Amino acid sequence: MSGKRLVNAYKNFDKNQVFSLKEAIELVKQNATAKFDETIDLAINLGVDPKHADQMIRGVCQLPHGNGKTVRVAVFAKDAKADEAKAAGADIVGAENLVDSILAGKIDFDRCIATPDMMGLAGRVARVLGPKGLMPNPKLGTVTADVATAVKNAKAGEVQYRVEKNGIVHAGVAKASFSADQIYDNAKLFIDTIMKAKPASLKGTYLKKISISSTMGVGVRVDSNNL
Repeated sequence: MSGKRLVNAYKNFDKNQVFSLKEAIELVKQNATAKFDETIDLAINLGVDPKHADQMIRGVCQLPHGNGKTVRVAVFAKDAKADEAKAAGADIVGAENLVDSILAGKIDFDRCIATPDMMGLAGRVARVLGPKGLMPNPKLGTVTADVATAVKNAKAGEVQYRVEKNGIVHAGVAKASFSADQIYDNAKLFIDTIMKAKPASLKGTYLKKISISSTMGVGVRVDSNNL
């Protein structure tokens, strides 16, 4: 069924044509016809080599309208900080018990936060959480004493991004049910965030290509020269 959907969607436009961001969003919304609320995904192809530390594009972006995803948050904290995390809406809060749960293979969360004093404990599960992109990291704001804000940001639609080996950054920036204006606001802010992350040492083209798609839909190329 997805193959037929793609074929029908491609009948509406030239897949090699580039569109303004607003036009691309309209096309993606029109073709998001699955029976569930599809995720709107941005794929940005960058001219960087992640093997070089200074070209590792990684960070967080707080989307103005959230991304429509329910994020389950786990927090390594104790005492007063544990209470703060729970009050802010954390789904799981613990210390040694959280380590034991993770080592037992129970990872019922999408984001993991830790207070600085708990990083020694969290380090015991680094081999489990690291490959899944879940290990708390100061650069991503997930190692912090302000656990309440970190939890609220995660719940509000904060997107973490990291460039892949092939130089592409992916992010789910909205749901198909969002209005075109909401999708535009989120997508534009994410693109701007990536643009500001351009390494000072980079030579050559930084932004190569942008495309936007829905979960079951086609990729629509965005004209990066008119953003």
